[in-house]
Amino acid sequence: MKLFWALPIASLVLVGCRDRSEAAAERAPFPFQIAIVTAEGFEGGDGARGAEELIRRYGRAPEGLIRHISFPSGAGVLQEPYLSNLARLAVDPGIRAIVLCPAVPGTAELFSRIRTGRPDILLFAGEPQGALLPIQAAADLVVGRDFFARGFTMSWAAKELGARTFVHISFPRHLSYETVGLHLQALEAACKDLGLAFAAETVPDPASPGGRSEAQRFILEMVPRWILKYGADTAFFCTADSLAEPLIRQLLAHGGMLVETDLPSPLLDYPEALGLELATDAGDYPAILKRVERAVVDQGGASRFGTWAYGQCYAVTAGLGELAKRTIGAGVSHLDFQGFKDCLAAYTPGTQWRVEPYVDPATGVRARNHFLIYTDTFIMGRGYLPTTRLRTGNR
Repeated sequence: MKLFWALPIASLVLVGCRDRSEAAAERAPFPFQIAIVTAEGFEGGDGARGAEELIRRYGRAPEGLIRHISFPSGAGVLQEPYLSNLARLAVDPGIRAIVLCPAVPGTAELFSRIRTGRPDILLFAGEPQGALLPIQAAADLVVGRDFFARGFTMSWAAKELGARTFVHISFPRHLSYETVGLHLQALEAACKDLGLAFAAETVPDPASPGGRSEAQRFILEMVPRWILKYGADTAFFCTADSLAEPLIRQLLAHGGMLVETDLPSPLLDYPEALGLELATDAGDYPAILKRVERAVVDQGGASRFGTWAYGQCYAVTAGLGELAKRTIGAGVSHLDFQGFKDCLAAYTPGTQWRVEPYVDPATGVRARNHFLIYTDTFIMGRGYLPTTRLRTGNR
C-alpha cells in the first residue's frame, strides 16, 4: 500500500515537451483530451509508465489525446491546494475524462467537487486507498487489485513453493485502511484453510519521524531474526512497498520467500535489491522481467520469489486511459467487465487477468462500478502459477 502525500500548490507539474518515443503515436486529431494523474518517484513509477505508453500511442496534449499530470509524493493526506488545482483542471471543456492512480484519500471529495460543475466528465479512480464506499459513490469507475482473492492466491502460491508459515508485516496506519484490513482477514482465513501457520509482525511506519530509512534499517536487522524464529520455509508479505527492497535483499541472503509485493511489479524493489540498472529497458516489461528473473536465480532465489509480469499500477493506469478513450470515442460502456479486460490486454500482451466486482463483505451488496483485478503470479526460475484459474474463497 502506498504512502499518502501532501502537495504544495507550486508542486503540481504539467508534463510538457514531446520526445522521439512519441513518433509512433496516433496522429488523427482528437476532439477531446484525457488527463492522466500519477505520482512522481517511487510511488508513481509504474503509473507514470502507463501514462507514457498512452502518450506513445495517442500523443501528448495539446496536439494529442493525453495530458499527463505528475506530482511529488510524501507523507500526509490530500491537501486543499491539490484539490483546488485538479478541480480547476476540469474547467477545461476539452478534458472529457480524468484518470487518477493511485486514488489516495481525498479523491472522493475531489471527484465530488468536479462533478458539481462537470456532470459530463468521466472520473476513473485506480488503486483506491481510502474508504471504499465514498470513492465508489463519487467515481464513475474504481479499479484496484483484488485484496479478497489475493488473500487466497498468495497463500496458495506460498504453499506451492513449500512454505509452512506465512508472515504478514505492517504497522498501525496501514492496518487502519479498509483494503489492508480486508486483505489481512482473507489472508489469515486462507492460511488456516490451507494448513499454513500465520503470524504478524509490526515494523516502523515509513511515514514516521524516522522516515523510510529507519524503517528499512529495521527490516534489514529483523529478517535474519525472523528466519531463525519462523524457519526458511516461511513466506513474507509487507504492506509497504517502500520496505520491500530490503526485505527482498535479506530474504535472498538468509532464506525465506516472497510471493508478491503489495503492488506487484518487476520494476518495484527488485531492481534496487538486485543492483540492476534498467534504464536501457525503459518500459519494456518482458525484457525487465527476464533480467530480474536471471538475477534472482543467479543469487540463489529460484522458486522463492514472485511478481506480476506487468506492473499493477502500469496496467491499471494504461487500461483506464484506454477505456476512457473507447468510452468517449466509441461508445463502449465503462462498466463492462470484458471491455475493461480487453483494455488491460491491449497493454499487457500474453497476460491473463481476472476481473471481478467488489462485493461488500458486510452487506453482500455488489458494487456495479468497482472492479477488482489480479493476474497470474510469475515465480522466478519456475514460471507462472495459474492463480487466475483458482476458485478463490470469495467467489
